[in-house]
Amino acid sequence: MSGKIVAREHTIRRHTNETKIELKIALDGEGKNQIHTGVPFLDHMLDLFARHGHFDLQVKAEGDVHIDAHHTTEDVGICLGLAIREALGDKAGVQRYGNAFVPMDDSLAQAVIDLSNRPHLEYRANLSKERVGQFDTELVHEFFWKLALEARMNLHVILHYGQNTHHQIEAMFKAVGRALDEATRIDPRVKGVLSTKGML
Repeated sequence: MSGKIVAREHTIRRHTNETKIELKIALDGEGKNQIHTGVPFLDHMLDLFARHGHFDLQVKAEGDVHIDAHHTTEDVGICLGLAIREALGDKAGVQRYGNAFVPMDDSLAQAVIDLSNRPHLEYRANLSKERVGQFDTELVHEFFWKLALEARMNLHVILHYGQNTHHQIEAMFKAVGRALDEATRIDPRVKGVLSTKGML
Protein backbone atom coordinates (compact mmCIF):
# COMPACT_ATOMS: atom_id res chain seq x y z
CA MET A 1 0.00 0.00 0.00
CA SER A 2 1.52 3.31 -1.05
CA GLY A 3 2.05 6.11 1.47
CA LYS A 4 -0.07 9.20 1.51
CA ILE A 5 1.26 12.07 -0.62
CA VAL A 6 1.65 15.15 1.54
CA ALA A 7 1.01 18.48 -0.17
CA ARG A 8 4.09 20.64 -0.02
CA GLU A 9 2.43 23.94 0.70
CA HIS A 10 2.26 26.45 3.53
CA THR A 11 0.48 29.64 4.52
CA ILE A 12 2.08 32.51 6.42
CA ARG A 13 0.24 35.35 8.13
CA ARG A 14 2.43 38.17 9.39
CA HIS A 15 1.11 41.40 10.86
CA THR A 16 3.33 44.24 12.07
CA ASN A 17 2.89 47.98 12.52
CA GLU A 18 4.31 48.40 9.01
CA THR A 19 2.77 45.58 6.99
CA LYS A 20 -0.03 43.04 6.99
CA ILE A 21 0.73 40.03 4.81
CA GLU A 22 -0.97 36.75 3.98
CA LEU A 23 1.02 34.46 1.69
CA LYS A 24 0.54 30.89 0.53
CA ILE A 25 2.84 28.83 -1.67
CA ALA A 26 2.41 25.36 -3.17
CA LEU A 27 5.73 24.01 -4.41
CA ASP A 28 4.16 21.39 -6.68
CA GLY A 29 1.96 23.80 -8.58
CA GLU A 30 1.33 25.05 -12.09
CA GLY A 31 2.45 28.67 -11.80
CA LYS A 32 -0.99 29.96 -10.90
CA ASN A 33 -0.96 33.06 -8.76
CA GLN A 34 -2.91 35.89 -7.23
CA ILE A 35 -0.57 38.66 -6.13
CA HIS A 36 -1.52 42.04 -4.68
CA THR A 37 1.21 43.78 -2.68
CA GLY A 38 0.49 47.43 -3.39
CA VAL A 39 3.86 47.59 -5.18
CA PRO A 40 3.15 47.00 -8.89
CA PHE A 41 6.73 46.20 -9.90
CA LEU A 42 7.05 43.66 -7.07
CA ASP A 43 3.75 42.08 -8.17
CA HIS A 44 5.19 41.69 -11.66
CA MET A 45 8.42 40.10 -10.40
CA LEU A 46 6.58 37.68 -8.10
CA ASP A 47 4.33 36.70 -11.00
CA LEU A 48 7.44 35.85 -13.04
CA PHE A 49 9.02 33.97 -10.12
CA ALA A 50 5.91 31.84 -9.62
CA ARG A 51 5.18 31.15 -13.27
CA HIS A 52 8.72 30.16 -14.18
CA GLY A 53 9.16 28.14 -10.98
CA HIS A 54 5.78 26.39 -11.42
CA PHE A 55 4.73 27.48 -7.93
CA ASP A 56 1.14 28.33 -7.04
CA LEU A 57 1.47 31.59 -5.12
CA GLN A 58 -1.04 33.79 -3.36
CA VAL A 59 0.07 37.07 -1.81
CA LYS A 60 -2.04 39.75 -0.23
CA ALA A 61 -0.08 42.57 1.37
CA GLU A 62 -0.95 45.93 2.83
CA GLY A 63 1.96 48.14 3.79
CA ASP A 64 3.13 51.68 4.35
CA VAL A 65 3.70 52.29 0.65
CA HIS A 66 2.85 55.96 1.19
CA ILE A 67 6.37 56.14 2.65
CA ASP A 68 8.09 53.82 0.16
CA ALA A 69 8.13 50.17 -0.90
CA HIS A 70 10.90 49.08 1.48
CA HIS A 71 8.91 47.47 4.30
CA THR A 72 6.47 45.73 1.97
CA THR A 73 9.22 44.31 -0.26
CA GLU A 74 11.31 43.19 2.70
CA ASP A 75 8.40 41.60 4.56
CA VAL A 76 7.10 39.78 1.49
CA GLY A 77 10.60 38.33 1.11
CA ILE A 78 10.50 37.24 4.76
CA CYS A 79 7.09 35.60 4.37
CA LEU A 80 7.99 33.88 1.12
CA GLY A 81 11.16 32.46 2.64
CA LEU A 82 9.32 31.21 5.73
CA ALA A 83 6.60 29.61 3.61
CA ILE A 84 9.13 27.84 1.38
CA ARG A 85 11.01 26.53 4.40
CA GLU A 86 7.86 25.16 6.03
CA ALA A 87 6.52 23.71 2.76
CA LEU A 88 9.75 21.73 2.31
CA GLY A 89 9.32 19.98 5.64
CA ASP A 90 12.30 17.71 6.39
CA LYS A 91 13.47 17.98 2.74
CA ALA A 92 13.39 14.23 2.29
CA GLY A 93 13.92 13.30 -1.35
CA VAL A 94 14.60 16.79 -2.68
CA GLN A 95 17.38 17.39 -5.18
CA ARG A 96 18.74 20.16 -2.90
CA TYR A 97 20.70 22.01 -5.61
CA GLY A 98 19.39 24.14 -8.43
CA ASN A 99 21.01 26.20 -11.18
CA ALA A 100 19.39 28.29 -13.89
CA PHE A 101 20.52 30.74 -16.56
CA VAL A 102 17.83 33.05 -17.94
CA PRO A 103 18.27 35.52 -20.80
CA MET A 104 15.96 38.50 -21.11
CA ASP A 105 16.71 40.39 -24.30
CA ASP A 106 20.00 42.20 -23.54
CA SER A 107 20.40 40.71 -20.05
CA LEU A 108 21.64 37.36 -18.77
CA ALA A 109 21.14 36.28 -15.16
CA GLN A 110 22.02 33.15 -13.23
CA ALA A 111 20.74 31.78 -9.92
CA VAL A 112 22.33 28.92 -8.01
CA ILE A 113 20.66 27.45 -4.92
CA ASP A 114 21.59 25.00 -2.19
CA LEU A 115 18.82 24.15 0.30
CA SER A 116 21.56 23.71 2.88
CA ASN A 117 19.92 25.14 6.02
CA ARG A 118 22.84 27.58 6.03
CA PRO A 119 21.47 30.93 4.85
CA HIS A 120 23.72 33.01 2.63
CA LEU A 121 23.16 35.44 -0.21
CA GLU A 122 25.83 36.16 -2.78
CA TYR A 123 24.47 38.98 -4.90
CA ARG A 124 26.54 40.07 -7.90
CA ALA A 125 24.46 42.57 -9.82
CA ASN A 126 25.37 46.06 -10.96
CA LEU A 127 22.00 47.41 -12.02
CA SER A 128 21.93 50.15 -14.62
CA LYS A 129 19.56 52.49 -12.78
CA GLU A 130 18.51 53.20 -9.20
CA ARG A 131 14.80 53.16 -10.03
CA VAL A 132 12.40 51.37 -12.33
CA GLY A 133 9.28 53.51 -12.36
CA GLN A 134 8.60 54.14 -8.67
CA PHE A 135 10.55 51.07 -7.48
CA ASP A 136 13.96 51.50 -5.82
CA THR A 137 16.20 48.85 -7.37
CA GLU A 138 18.27 48.48 -4.18
CA LEU A 139 15.22 46.63 -2.83
CA VAL A 140 16.03 43.69 -5.13
CA HIS A 141 18.99 42.84 -2.90
CA GLU A 142 16.85 43.34 0.21
CA PHE A 143 14.20 40.95 -1.11
CA PHE A 144 16.63 38.19 -2.07
CA TRP A 145 18.56 38.52 1.21
CA LYS A 146 15.42 38.08 3.32
CA LEU A 147 14.25 35.23 1.06
CA ALA A 148 17.55 33.38 1.50
CA LEU A 149 17.68 34.08 5.23
CA GLU A 150 14.18 32.87 6.07
CA ALA A 151 14.20 29.90 3.66
CA ARG A 152 17.62 29.05 5.13
CA MET A 153 19.15 28.51 1.72
CA ASN A 154 22.40 29.39 0.05
CA LEU A 155 21.40 31.68 -2.82
CA HIS A 156 23.75 33.08 -5.45
CA VAL A 157 22.24 35.63 -7.83
CA ILE A 158 24.52 36.76 -10.63
CA LEU A 159 23.76 39.30 -13.32
CA HIS A 160 26.29 38.49 -16.02
CA TYR A 161 25.45 41.48 -18.18
CA GLY A 162 22.66 43.70 -19.40
CA GLN A 163 21.67 47.29 -20.09
CA ASN A 164 17.95 47.68 -19.45
CA THR A 165 17.25 47.66 -15.69
CA HIS A 166 13.79 46.10 -16.01
CA HIS A 167 15.25 43.29 -18.10
CA GLN A 168 18.10 42.78 -15.62
CA ILE A 169 15.78 42.36 -12.64
CA GLU A 170 13.27 40.28 -14.59
CA ALA A 171 15.98 37.84 -15.63
CA MET A 172 17.10 37.49 -12.00
CA PHE A 173 13.61 36.74 -10.66
CA LYS A 174 12.95 34.21 -13.41
CA ALA A 175 16.31 32.55 -12.75
CA VAL A 176 15.63 32.29 -9.01
CA GLY A 177 12.23 30.74 -9.71
CA ARG A 178 13.67 28.16 -12.09
CA ALA A 179 16.62 27.31 -9.82
CA LEU A 180 14.30 26.89 -6.83
CA ASP A 181 12.02 24.64 -8.87
CA GLU A 182 14.98 22.40 -9.63
CA ALA A 183 16.27 22.40 -6.05
CA THR A 184 12.88 21.54 -4.52
CA ARG A 185 12.07 18.77 -6.99
CA ILE A 186 11.67 15.26 -5.60
CA ASP A 187 14.24 12.78 -6.93
CA PRO A 188 13.28 9.13 -6.31
CA ARG A 189 16.97 8.24 -6.15
CA VAL A 190 17.42 10.37 -3.04
CA LYS A 191 16.72 8.31 0.06
CA GLY A 192 16.16 10.56 3.04
CA VAL A 193 18.08 13.79 2.54
CA LEU A 194 20.99 14.48 0.21
CA SER A 195 23.58 15.09 2.89
CA THR A 196 26.33 13.08 4.56
CA LYS A 197 25.20 14.71 7.82
CA GLY A 198 21.86 12.93 7.60
CA MET A 199 19.90 16.18 7.86
CA LEU A 200 19.45 19.54 6.17
